[in-house]
Amino acid sequence: EEATFDQIWQDRPSERPTSFYNMLHSGVAVILQLHYQVQTQTNRMNAAVRAVVRMGIYVGAKVYFVHEGYQGMVDGGDNIKEATWESVSSMLQMGGTVIGSARCKDFRMHEGRLKAAHNLVQRGITNLCVIGGDGSLTGANLFRKEWSDLLAELVQQGTEASQKYSALHIVGMVGSIDNDFCGTDMTIGTDSALHRIIEVVDAIMTTAQSHQRTFVLEVMGRHCGYLALVSALACGADWVLIPEMPPEDGWEEKMCQKLSATRSRGSRLNIIIVAEGATDRHGKAITSSIVKDLVVQRLGFDTRVTILGHVQRGGTPSAFDRILASRMGVEAVLALLETTANTPACVVSLCGNQSVRLPLMECVQMTQQVQKAMDEKRFEEAVRLRGRCICYILFVTCSSNFNVAVLNVGAPAAGMNAAVRSAVRVGISEGHKMFAVSDGFEGFYKGQIKEIKWADVGGWTGQGGSLLGTKRTLPAKHIDKIAEQMRKYNINALLVIGGFEAFLGIMELLAARGTFEELCVPMVMVPATVSNNVPGSDLSIGADTALNAITFTCDRIKQSASGTKHRVFIIETMGGYCGYLASVGGLAAGADAAYIFEEPFDIRELQSNVEHLTEKMKTSIQRGLVLRNENSNENYTTDFIYQLYSEEGKGVFDCRKNVLGHMQQGGAPSPFDRNFGTKIAAKAMQWISKKLNESYRKGRVFANTEDSACLLGMRRRALVFQPVVQLRDETDFVHRIPKEQWWLKLRPLMKILAKYKTSYDISDSGQLEHVFHPTLQQ
Repeated sequence: EEATFDQIWQDRPSERPTSFYNMLHSGVAVILQLHYQVQTQTNRMNAAVRAVVRMGIYVGAKVYFVHEGYQGMVDGGDNIKEATWESVSSMLQMGGTVIGSARCKDFRMHEGRLKAAHNLVQRGITNLCVIGGDGSLTGANLFRKEWSDLLAELVQQGTEASQKYSALHIVGMVGSIDNDFCGTDMTIGTDSALHRIIEVVDAIMTTAQSHQRTFVLEVMGRHCGYLALVSALACGADWVLIPEMPPEDGWEEKMCQKLSATRSRGSRLNIIIVAEGATDRHGKAITSSIVKDLVVQRLGFDTRVTILGHVQRGGTPSAFDRILASRMGVEAVLALLETTANTPACVVSLCGNQSVRLPLMECVQMTQQVQKAMDEKRFEEAVRLRGRCICYILFVTCSSNFNVAVLNVGAPAAGMNAAVRSAVRVGISEGHKMFAVSDGFEGFYKGQIKEIKWADVGGWTGQGGSLLGTKRTLPAKHIDKIAEQMRKYNINALLVIGGFEAFLGIMELLAARGTFEELCVPMVMVPATVSNNVPGSDLSIGADTALNAITFTCDRIKQSASGTKHRVFIIETMGGYCGYLASVGGLAAGADAAYIFEEPFDIRELQSNVEHLTEKMKTSIQRGLVLRNENSNENYTTDFIYQLYSEEGKGVFDCRKNVLGHMQQGGAPSPFDRNFGTKIAAKAMQWISKKLNESYRKGRVFANTEDSACLLGMRRRALVFQPVVQLRDETDFVHRIPKEQWWLKLRPLMKILAKYKTSYDISDSGQLEHVFHPTLQQ
């Protein structure tokens, strides 16, 4: 039996969310009925479908599938079916959408919408969860506005329509691989599309280098250049063409000069990425074939074209997309529970690392304004309207006498090389002389320092590990030698990219400023660690790649049990004392439990989890997944948990265990880590330039204030510079983790989706906000 709302909070009345109670026990309906609507052709919607179904059932709702989009709503019949808990099992790793999607001309007509209203009223459905693009969401909002008139018309035709059906409530989630919807940083499906693009680019670069070829890649994006721009950043492309910012007249010559210069520096390949909707300033299309012909005619380079097409929509969803869709699905249910007849239709969006709710039509209107600005050749305004999902950083080359050193500290993390490349090239663009320090602080005091130039970091973006070399050595014992090297090379600023050791190292350098004046320079740390345990940042470079490694490995492990008897897998993840990888990886992989240090557990909880899995195995569920963080408990080891589950599950299921180990650190960095590393390092270098100019006095740099040594981290909605000394009180130094960790609020979500009876904290749920822009204010 599913847990009803009252059962969940019967022992904890003080924790009961009053908004849930009032909605579920109002005069409208005791059982809230939700309805899915999927309209666009985007991929990776299944995680959102699964989250809404299970969260709806969790709060005592009756949930319906509508198959084949609006067409299914118009046709009715078997296209509208009640969803069960088991009907969304084993779908996280599946691409596409299991309930289908179709374009529907009938729904554009009044008669079609009348049929749809009749089919919904017959089943008592008055709440829609719509997953699609701006067209699908606009259609849903029109349906909502017409609802009263449609009901009146149905009553005239003899259809019984109760007063409780008088209002139609709508919440939307944006599914679009193009990331072309204003109001959200990322749409469902975009990250997975980037994975497909980068997989192709990485494969192409191998053959391109072998044959000294130029490759022109055409990616999707008829009206939005996000995929082209981010994939260009992620692979270090030589040129990119996107619709929002067409190239200036004469771009052909500039592009050929750039390609020629790259070859003359010894590069064996060129990559040009073209969005399918790219045009010049006069509206003339710039196709991949046009670009190829241009390169061949003017430069004579051996050139090939690859059009990725619908391969970008296919494949297994990435960890980021699964987590995003799950979070948005739960937020959509919460929004439906709290809506009233006067609440405008809203869309659940992502801002930084936080879920927000925005009025649907405000976002649609801004999205339409982007296209209008492009049509009217107001390209700078189009970029501003897009928001930060498309970010252009313009650098002005200037002359300076500043020397900046960059080093990696701690364990290697995928994306470190992208950050170093970005820092080096941005620093050179701003006129600095960049120095690379090998092997972290150990290499620093040994004098393993050399100038690094533009061409030296070519091709680094897609490389895993740390090409500079990195070690965990802390600087305290060798401060005098480090100060000597800084004096020798006249280092005016430090950029440290790394994990918890980098954080400790910066603090030790700060403590020595009173003794060594050479350390009184601007310092900034960029967090890079798979463990995601650095205080002051929600996210670290490398964690996304590790999550993908965990998620895809769990997919394969679960698949290995397909067609066999019931089986439970015990998986050990990395992370030290930080349970981020186990918890968030468990959410992405559909785990039944995740044991971490931050939430102590005992034998009674282990036994309860075994009983829970035993009950699930008696249904159609054949596989179970349990994750354990490596340092979650010194006594309840992975072997112990494996043996416990094996013994208690005899006769119902058997067990297998797997320790993922260092495979979580290896491999090529994910598109997210490449992009995140590139952006955050560029922002760090801009901060360094500003601090250097502020601190330059009487022919030298002197910076000895708290804000001259900062950590740049993602905090909820934005990248923020925070003085390292101010983060001291937020840190558990014994266990090397922050005292408060945002992702712990996701753990109840993982348990809910695994069918546990637990409470869910809604204090951090999104509130309805507004999208403001001068052109939209009437």
